Amino acid sequence: MPDRWRFVLITLAALIGVAITLSLGRWQLQRAAYKQQLFDAVQRQQGLPPLDNAQLAPMQPGAALNTEAAPWLHRPVRLQGHWIAGQSLYLDNRQMQGQPGFFVLTPLRLAAPHEDVVIAVQRGWVPRNFLDRTALPEVQTPEGLVTVEGRMEAAPSRLYEFGRAGADPDGQKSRIRQNVDIAEWAVASGLPLREWSLLQTGEASEGLRRDWPVVTAGVEKHHGYAFQWFGLAALITLLYVWFQIVRRFVRPRHARS
Repeated sequence: MPDRWRFVLITLAALIGVAITLSLGRWQLQRAAYKQQLFDAVQRQQGLPPLDNAQLAPMQPGAALNTEAAPWLHRPVRLQGHWIAGQSLYLDNRQMQGQPGFFVLTPLRLAAPHEDVVIAVQRGWVPRNFLDRTALPEVQTPEGLVTVEGRMEAAPSRLYEFGRAGADPDGQKSRIRQNVDIAEWAVASGLPLREWSLLQTGEASEGLRRDWPVVTAGVEKHHGYAFQWFGLAALITLLYVWFQIVRRFVRPRHARS
């Protein structure tokens, strides 16, 4: 291949490589900016005053899980109501501080005059009995009127499971579940459960731990990827300049002089 065509092809490949790496670097910066916006929105929601029964009861779930469609999302709440202990569920294979166990969900019926509103409360975490995997850990559920503080979130996160999502081996009779579908839970229990959940916060109590993970923006990873892509673009540029310009054109002139 003539030197001219080799030079053209190498130049074209270098330009394409630089364009692709710069584009990927910019895309990572855009992802970082998007996640930062989401994190800032969550922080603003969590900084608002807590909602009470009267404020939360009229709210309905939005079409999407964002603060515009669902103004209740991530909001702190301070609700009064009564636990429906007999309908508690235990989500299996959940971890807290690296230990496997259950997330305990108990419906909370709001106090009158909003008793037609029932909310699934993620009350906390308990360890499981590894000698008897069907044994339910002891959790204290107070009777009478209780005050629950926390923040409103979407339904509990789902884990991978075989078979129909939300099903359990004995036809929805077990209180231990891999996942829970709140709509199905509402039908099975006959309770008017809202399509969201309350993540209870506070110190450990009633046999439950509440060391929930702290949500972060997570932009550092994208900044790191962007730096790598921009660094690769710079490396391609330096290699091209050195081998295709300096060694090809500049150094031969010095040698002739």
